[in-house]
Amino acid sequence: MSRNGKVIVAMSGGVDSSVTACLLKEQGYECVGVFMNVGVTRGVSAGSGTDAACSTAPACCSHDAAGDARAIADRLGIQFHALDFKADFERIITYFLDEYGRARTPNPCIRCNQELKFGKLLRFADSLDAEFIATGHYARIVRNGEAPRLARAANVAKDQSYVLFGIRRADLPRVLLPLGEMPDKSLVRDLAATLGLSVHDKPESQEICFIPDNDYKRLVRERRPESQQSGVVRDVAGNIVGSHEGITSYTIGQRRGLALAMGYPIYVTDLCAATNTVTIGTRAELLRDGLVADGVNWLVDAPTARRAADIKIRYTHTPVAGDITPDADNRVTATFSEPQPAVTPGQAAVFYDEQDVVLGGGWIASAFHQAAM
Repeated sequence: MSRNGKVIVAMSGGVDSSVTACLLKEQGYECVGVFMNVGVTRGVSAGSGTDAACSTAPACCSHDAAGDARAIADRLGIQFHALDFKADFERIITYFLDEYGRARTPNPCIRCNQELKFGKLLRFADSLDAEFIATGHYARIVRNGEAPRLARAANVAKDQSYVLFGIRRADLPRVLLPLGEMPDKSLVRDLAATLGLSVHDKPESQEICFIPDNDYKRLVRERRPESQQSGVVRDVAGNIVGSHEGITSYTIGQRRGLALAMGYPIYVTDLCAATNTVTIGTRAELLRDGLVADGVNWLVDAPTARRAADIKIRYTHTPVAGDITPDADNRVTATFSEPQPAVTPGQAAVFYDEQDVVLGGGWIASAFHQAAM
């Protein structure tokens, strides 16, 4: 008999989700393991229908991963389901391609969390009358007598709260993240070994799951060949300094692969889909004072006036102090305490308070210099 209720555990076949299931079962939850089949197969071209990708499918999505997840569920004696999310995942891939076509840099992992793991999977939980959903993400759900809050993980180096900002506030009470309090990833592996889990030394997958070779340009060429139009490269003064073979091959902040000898380090400072133009400049010219984000999702009461916040503009970015001002149409203007490089449209901007609690986040629509506002 379950002491704490039924929980759907998203199981990828990796060490994190496997330990998550173990911990929750030990805590008295009735666990049901679920593997999301998104259509990743070995040796299949990314251009063939909904099957994404590859000669070496990453650990988190391949059929081998499904086998690992099922084996762990059997080892724990819990129910297991493999759900067909291929059609849903194709929408994530379409979003990814469309964003590059708009000269924006997408973040498909956030969209997957928002729409699938904490979207469709929650609806599956409802169908089983399960109160909770759990994943192996490194983030914390703070429950201290108030409404639950999403916060950064105890292991700051592994923190994944940035990619979870899209969870609906109303769903936070149903979310369990057991690894959020783990101070070190090695402790998770040690625990997996102690529990006798075969995946304790399984390597982590660092790639986007439908681009295991990290060559997103190949996928864009295969699925969006019409986007590969040549254009000009300009410096920030507007002078033509070169040409390019497709704006989708570039992202803000890029330094490598520009094939331009300017005599000093250069970076992509701007992309314009309307004119098919790549703009390059120095690192100083890459800096921006703030950003405008849209599609904001608040995980606390939305502020009604300007307030202080720490602002994180990409997964590997250390949050920087600044302030945020709510605007109309679910937008936020964020200003940094000091200029930041590579503020990239299409990426997420996530806002934290002084206790590392996620206030909310949105999608970067534009970046600005103060003088230009």
